[in-house]
Amino acid sequence: MIRKVLISIVIILVAFLLQTTFFQAIALAEVVPNLMLVVTVSYGFLRGRTHGMWIGLVCGLMMDMMYGSVIGLYGFILMTIGFFIGYIRKVFFTEGILLPIVLISVGDFVYCAYYYVTEFLLRGRLHLGFYLWHIILPELLYTVIVGILMFYLIRMLDELPSILKRREEEL
Repeated sequence: MIRKVLISIVIILVAFLLQTTFFQAIALAEVVPNLMLVVTVSYGFLRGRTHGMWIGLVCGLMMDMMYGSVIGLYGFILMTIGFFIGYIRKVFFTEGILLPIVLISVGDFVYCAYYYVTEFLLRGRLHLGFYLWHIILPELLYTVIVGILMFYLIRMLDELPSILKRREEEL
């Protein structure tokens, strides 16, 4: 249990550092992949709705501290995404690549839609076409490409403590 918590903390911190430093330097079309969303979707899918919700809250609050104009907006968005992705775990579990792509895509689209409503639409900026074409689609594509690699890395690291425990029991 402690190993899984420590691995989760390390994954969150590494994803946050990569998103705020490395990927800022290699932004494509002025967008950066949302690694904190990928972490939230991955844990929501791999461990269920409770873990997805808490990981999403932690990731979102870290983003709020770095980027947010209001504390709690990113936390709420990622928490709800992690919670609802956790429900999908009860219905689907597959080893294929299609479901993680769909989950990351849907999660990023919902995240961008939430963000558009709270940051632009409520302030009277109605340029949905511009926002969709120049922000949502490039970010979605970039997040999915990076997210697939990260999803499988998170899944491998998530299974590591149980593999180590089995090896300890065998000895």
